[in-house]
Amino acid sequence: MGELVFVGAGLFDELDLSARALTALRACGAVFSEEYTAVLAPGSLDRLSGILGRTVTVLDRAAVEDGRPVLEALARHPRVGFVVPGDPFAATTHVALRIAAEEHGHTWSYFPGASILTAASGLLGLQPYRFGRVVSLPLPAPGFAPTSPLEMIAANRQAGLHTLVLLDLRPSEGRFLTGPEAVGLLRARDPDGRWLPKDAELAIVARAGSPTAAVAVGPAETLARAYLGPPLHCLVVPAPTLHFEEARAMDRWRIRG
Repeated sequence: MGELVFVGAGLFDELDLSARALTALRACGAVFSEEYTAVLAPGSLDRLSGILGRTVTVLDRAAVEDGRPVLEALARHPRVGFVVPGDPFAATTHVALRIAAEEHGHTWSYFPGASILTAASGLLGLQPYRFGRVVSLPLPAPGFAPTSPLEMIAANRQAGLHTLVLLDLRPSEGRFLTGPEAVGLLRARDPDGRWLPKDAELAIVARAGSPTAAVAVGPAETLARAYLGPPLHCLVVPAPTLHFEEARAMDRWRIRG
């Protein structure tokens, strides 16, 4: 039986991997990755392949959810690596892969990585334990305009909690939902401010963990017109009332004028 090594690659590129994780990956007979939950900087996986001396094979969502390529590799190698942008177990499909490995008699190990789940609050200066349920906002499509993300944001705000809104991406199609686009979608689906008051202050975090990370805080009308550069972006909806230290930290990123 083999060991499946789950490695969090962090938020930017291959340099974010810990020394301990790299040591574990070098001992793997096969290494896989995925780029549907998030992506690393261009060329990161190629450079990682060079560091490891073996190709990092990218699997699509269907292959990860099926699990067959990874399980077949575990039947051939005593140790197999699975590298994930951010942290591996922030995504339910990766937990399912872990369980599938266990059910086939394999063991697993875990090397955590930096995650947007904490990086966004850290950049903004918001207290991480004041965040409620994480919300995902899908890419727009004709006839598809769900209000459930707004309903979850409203529920968090009613409980006095911040909301992290993760934005959809389809790297194979070159489609990434940006923060300003997300703000525009929320405004279009809630024009009367039923779930999200029109004067509510929002925050966009772009490319967290990278040298070009950018943050903007302001009302929806302003952020919908803002430019924060290329993806990845996420949106944060602060609680209606901030702790005074949170307010001071957020002021650093506020768009003026």
